[in-house]
Parts: sequence; structure tokens; C-alpha cells
Amino acid sequence: MSKKRDHLERYIALGVFFAAVCLIFIARLINIQIAGQDYYTETLRTGNLTRTVKIRAQRGCIYDRNGKALVSNQYTYDIYLDAGSIGRTESEKNETVLYLLETARNADEYDSFTLPEHPFVSENGKWSLDEDYMKTVYGKRLSKLLQGMNFVPEAADDGGNVTWSTASVADMRDALRLRYGLCDKEGKELYGKEEAELLFTVRLDMEMHNFSTAEPYTILKDVSVRLISAATEGNIRGLGVCCEAERVYNYPGIASHMLGRTGKITAENADYYTEKGYNLDAIVGTSGAEKAFEEYLHGEDGVLTIVEDEYGNTVDQYVSKEPVAGQDVYLTLDIDFQAAAETALKSNIELIASNAEASGVELSGEDAKAGALTAVNRKTGEVLALVSYPTYDLTTFTEDYKELSEDTENIPLLFRALDGIYEPGSTFKPGVAVAALQEGIITPYSEIQDKGQYDYYAPSFTPRCWIYSAKYGMQTHGMVNVSKAIQVSCNYFFYDVGRRLTITKMNEYCKKYGLGEHTGIELDEKTGVLAGPAEREASGNTWYDGDTLQAAIGQSDNLFTPLQISMYISTLLNGGERVGAHILKEVRDYNGNITYTAEPEMLDSVALDPGNVSTVKYAMKDVVEDGSAARIFASYPISIGGKTGTAQVSSTKSDNALFTAFAPFDDPEIVATCIIENGANGTDAGFAIRDIFNVYFGIGSNTADADADSDGADNG
Repeated sequence: MSKKRDHLERYIALGVFFAAVCLIFIARLINIQIAGQDYYTETLRTGNLTRTVKIRAQRGCIYDRNGKALVSNQYTYDIYLDAGSIGRTESEKNETVLYLLETARNADEYDSFTLPEHPFVSENGKWSLDEDYMKTVYGKRLSKLLQGMNFVPEAADDGGNVTWSTASVADMRDALRLRYGLCDKEGKELYGKEEAELLFTVRLDMEMHNFSTAEPYTILKDVSVRLISAATEGNIRGLGVCCEAERVYNYPGIASHMLGRTGKITAENADYYTEKGYNLDAIVGTSGAEKAFEEYLHGEDGVLTIVEDEYGNTVDQYVSKEPVAGQDVYLTLDIDFQAAAETALKSNIELIASNAEASGVELSGEDAKAGALTAVNRKTGEVLALVSYPTYDLTTFTEDYKELSEDTENIPLLFRALDGIYEPGSTFKPGVAVAALQEGIITPYSEIQDKGQYDYYAPSFTPRCWIYSAKYGMQTHGMVNVSKAIQVSCNYFFYDVGRRLTITKMNEYCKKYGLGEHTGIELDEKTGVLAGPAEREASGNTWYDGDTLQAAIGQSDNLFTPLQISMYISTLLNGGERVGAHILKEVRDYNGNITYTAEPEMLDSVALDPGNVSTVKYAMKDVVEDGSAARIFASYPISIGGKTGTAQVSSTKSDNALFTAFAPFDDPEIVATCIIENGANGTDAGFAIRDIFNVYFGIGSNTADADADSDGADNG
């Protein structure tokens, strides 16, 4: 009986053991199939897995009006990391990165790798976060990641900006190093110091760029076929090769401000582009035409579908959505004319400075170093040239950026044609004259006696005519009508006309001319300032009656861009019809079909009597034929009209020089304005205008040279 009992106990024990084993296997099966689903799908998947990768669209090119390529694309091969097929463990990812960089080094192509930026900065043994980096879209993404890792920020605002305590930065860095498998949980280093720092930088950058199956990470750029072959020989998983396009500037140093640049999406505009469906690593236009016409140039990315087996091997791939190339943009400018205008402006500035140095006269233009020139078609508003000097070369912009941005004296990054705002000086007077004629304040025959010192508001304010001051009170312009006042630029005449016209009525016309308003151009621009009570009071100051006198001669608070002045003169010549400036001529698709043609846009209008316009127009003709500008345009083969302007800057700098002109006189096609900072004499800004008129009308070579005589006062 005892033996039977022993066997029974053994059978019971074996049954319990068997049941326990079964329960273990059942629990394990449940864990694998249900609770451990993520693990199962990631590491023990069976059958094929389908995923997608984007195909970047080709960016459109930029051409001039004649079809000359200004900005095109150069195609290069890049090597990227593919999250869908790269090793799953942190160690495998790190080894892939190190393998690629070592292969590039052995192939003498390590320069195809650019060490990414990261915010962790060490100084005197203490870690901190770089403030500039943390303001970028990647910095905000890092803050979000750290919060997800249970780090608590010191402060945060509604805009997503986070402030971190310096004391916690070292802990953050250690947590990220553990996250990327650079050390174990006890802090033991798994790589050498140099390798660990390199891996930390790359792995962090990968994560900040949303490295995923849908977002590959480009690690080596512009590589050779030899390097591609060497990299793929190692049978390393997770590598991919793609063809990318880089912008090529076919006219280095010409039209740089106008063409603009491309770059990565910044934190400030991330939401804007995200709403439009852009990936945050997309390249977009950041300035100039590249930015203005982004909607045409960028194209639509395609989709590559990849099918992999259970081992991660690619068994099939196909394009499930074809990329759509960006459209080509044709501008209104002629690149050869633009280049000639840039040369003309540079030569004009150098001429003024050299003549002033030779004269030995203080504040006569020896400090002239910068300026702008604009030329437009007065009928259509098409921009023919936009010049800013000094300028820069887009092909070397990245290398030169630090020097360019730190040049606070010459400010080469400032697009003076659109963002430089200047007192218009006497170039403002034709507009005031037309307004006064329209309102019946004067007639073409009305005369005013220039007494030298205008005493209507005496004794509190008694401004002087420029000739009265220049001749030490010994000379005036005498009796002058409106035509003579424009020709000799008589301030006294316009003091009186401005007072009677009133600032309210003056500004009513000036707004219609487009002064202090957007010109309509597609590029970013300043609107300037139209002097008046509203502008003055907005800044907490008071407008006085005497300010109206100064405003009437283009001073006071008046500040306009060179393009605004060209467009305002165009409006006068158009009889009061204000056509918007535009730089876009047409858009064509990848096959060359025109998809959009720009048409002149009427922005505003004021009915101007043709007789009044003609009076002022002929007065501007007298300026270049018998007035101060005659020394530049004497015996010029075509008849033109123009107006000089001189605007005081400060007591320690030469005055700004301005010249605006139109041609041909009878039926004007082109209006051009030149402003030279510290050019001293308005007439001398006319050399650049003469040079571009020569090119436009095919008159011949007559560049600004030492034949220019700066004698003869011109303070208009």
C-alpha cells in the first residue's frame, strides 16, 4: 500500500509540474501575442512589412525675362540613414554611423560630413544650453523631448519657449547619452571619448530631425560614386542613396539681394509651413525671389513605397506617388541690364569719393560708400533693375556670412533699394507742385519772390532758401514760377506753396502717388514714412506749422525707399494712375508651358490734369538741359526729364545725393532713381542714371569717369 501511495504522490507531483509548465507556456504565449505585441511586431514579425519614404521634388529655377537661367539646380548624391531598415538596437545604430564616417575618412571624403550643431556647451567644467539653438525649431523640439523624459523646466511661456535650470543640464546630457547607448546604466563608457562625442552629436541631431521610417536622415552630402560603392560593400543595414539638388547661382554677385536664398524652416515660421503640409526638414525660400515665389518653386514631394521581408530585406519598392517638380519663375529684369546698373552705381560711388578726396573739401562726398538704384517700366510697373551697394556673392554667402553680418558700417546685407529709407529731398517737389496746381493754389504762371529767408512764422521759425545760405545772404532766386522753382530747386517757393496747400491736402496727394505705401512688389519692402501730424502724434510728439514747410521740400519726417520714388514719378507721368511695381513676369511648368502671366495692377488713382502734369514734366526737362544736371546730360542724344535732391544726414557726414529721371521725354518708358549715401551733391548721383540710360537705349559707352566736374552748387 505504501508503494502505491508513493506512486500516486509522484503522479500528482508530475501532474502539478506539467500543469505549471503548461501555464508558463500559456502565459508566455499570451505575452507574446497580446501584451508583448510591440516586441512581437518589431523583432519577431513574420510576412512582409510595407513602409513609405518621401521623394524630394525638384525645386523650380529662376530666369530673367529673356530666359537666361539666374538660379538653377546642381544634382548631387547623398547617403542617408533609413529608420525602417537600420539595426534596432542603439549599438547597431551607433556602429552604422561610425562605419559610414570611417568609410568616408578612408575615401578622403570626410568633408562630405558636416558636424551638426547641438546646444550642450561646456565651460569651466559646467554644462549649459546654447540660447540661440534653443530658440530654433530644434531647440523647442529638444525641450519637448526633455520634458517627456521627466525633466521639469524652470519656466515656460505660451509660445513654447522653455527656460532650463543650468544645474540640470549635466543630468540631461547624461540621460541622453544613456538613451543613445553611449554608456550603460552605471555610467560606464562604451566608446572612446572622441567617438562618444561624435555619436552624441549625430544621434541627437537625428532625433531632432524626426528620424523615422517616414523621415530619413542625410548624413553624408555630395558624395562620389566611389564612396557609395565602398559604403555599400560592408552590407550594413539602414543605408540609402538619394539624388539631391543644390542651388547654383549662374551670375555670382549679381542681383544677390533680389534673388535671395533658400534654407531650413526656422522656429518662427514652423507653424506656417506645417499648416501648408511641409516637413520641418524641407528647404524653403528665406529671402528675395526665392521666398516671394515659394508657392511656385517648391513643388510637391513624392512617395516611395518599400516592401521588406521578416528579416528587413527589401523585396520590392515602387513609386506610389510621383513627385511634382516646382515651376520655373521668370522675372521682369534683364540680367545684363541689372549687371550694368550694378557697375554704374559702384562706379558712381567711387567717382564721388575719389573726387572729394582730391578736392580736399570736407564733407564733399569723401565718405560715400553705399547706395541704391532702381529702374522701372513706368507704364507696366515692371522692375527692370534693383541695385544695392555694397552687395555680396550668393555662391560664397555661407562662408562670408559672419563677416557680412558684422559689417555694421557698410551693412552689405541691407537691401537698400527696398529696405533703405531716405529723405527724398527735392525729388519730392514735383509731387507737391502737381498737387498745388491741381488745387488751384498756384497756376503755371504764378510767381513768388524768393526773399531768401521765409518769415511767415517769424520770429519762431524762419527757414532759408538753400541759395541764400550758400551765398551768405547775398543772393536769392528772385521772382520764380513753378517751372523755375523746380529747375533751380527753390526752397522758398515750396515753403510758401506747402503752407498754403496744407499738410492734409499735401499728404492726400502723396498717398495717391504711393509715398509711404507699399509699391506692390512681391518682395519684402519697407513702406517708409509720410510726414504729417498722424505720424508725429503716433510717436508721442507734436506737429507744428513749421513742419509743413520742411515737409514740402522733402524733409521733416519724410522717409522713402528708392523704389517708392521711382514709382511716385511713374504715377505723375501716368496722369495719376498708380500701377503696382512687380518683379514676376510669368511662371512655367516643368514642360515649359506658361501657367501664370503677371499683369499690371492698378493700386490707386487720382485724376491729374494733363496740363498740370505737362508743366511739371517740362520743368524736369529744364533741370537736365539748363539746370544743375546739365553738366552731366549736356548734348545727350535723347530728351529726358529729371530732378536732383540733396538731403542732410548729420553735421559730421556728407549729405545724401539723389537723382530721379525718366526717358524718353515725349513718351517715357523707363523711370530710374539713384540714391548715394553721403554723396554730397544730388547732381552727382546722375552719372549712374546716365550710364543705365546709355545701356537701355543702346547709346554707347559713356561710363562715369573723371570727366565729371563737381563744380556748381546743387542743394536741391
